[in-house]
Amino acid sequence: MLVAKQYRCTHSAACVCTKGHLSEDAIFLVFQHLNWNPRLIATLSCACKWFDEIAKHVLWKEFCRTRAPKMMLDLQSSGSHSIDGNWEALAKLLIYCSGCTKGGLGLLFNRIHIPGHFVYRTRFSRTSGNSFLIPQCRTDVLYVSDPCEHLDQGEEGDVGFFRGIFKSFSTSKVRKMLIDRRAKLHPTEVCPYCKAKLWSMLQAKMIPMSACTRLGSFDDCIEYYVCLNGHMFGICTLLPLSDSEGASELE
Repeated sequence: MLVAKQYRCTHSAACVCTKGHLSEDAIFLVFQHLNWNPRLIATLSCACKWFDEIAKHVLWKEFCRTRAPKMMLDLQSSGSHSIDGNWEALAKLLIYCSGCTKGGLGLLFNRIHIPGHFVYRTRFSRTSGNSFLIPQCRTDVLYVSDPCEHLDQGEEGDVGFFRGIFKSFSTSKVRKMLIDRRAKLHPTEVCPYCKAKLWSMLQAKMIPMSACTRLGSFDDCIEYYVCLNGHMFGICTLLPLSDSEGASELE
């Protein structure tokens, strides 16, 4: 499973199946027929180094294009940026909620433990992403998911996880501002999607009020991180539904 790749298996020095590989064209056709099944791609990638290389350069790319075609087209439309080489990380971001651990990188949420898990389907929105950018950075393009809701988390109440990706992060105003403000990278924790180092947007004071409104969160209970490759993920405490809202949702 893709979830299992959080605890990525270590390939042996040489692939044990040194003979009998199918051709890359055959692999492509088989997984096209399987609609680029992510669990199967991840499982076989753990078992075979040769297959893992094909998955990184071909299969995950086709999976992303099939799962989010408009978003992928937009992310690749800028000549100054290419997501080639990061297809596996992007695929994981599309379908994996990273969760959080007690005493982890969170500043506000260091008392709860929620394991990462597979998410069957998530909507990513460029419009939502705009709400996560301070006014000086609103010309940047950021796609953000709807929150993955985890209810009744003790003192924290209802918790939501969200994730996203910047277009052309290397030339973005967010990155420039983080550098100009001399924001520090986290000393130990890394991105759950690509293992790159992280900036805390909370520490950099770059979380706008509009992000709380978009998520339906308490004003002071939201934090998120951006990695050097432009992946974003975060956590918030969700406002409880009113009785009328809960009733209409059940209708």
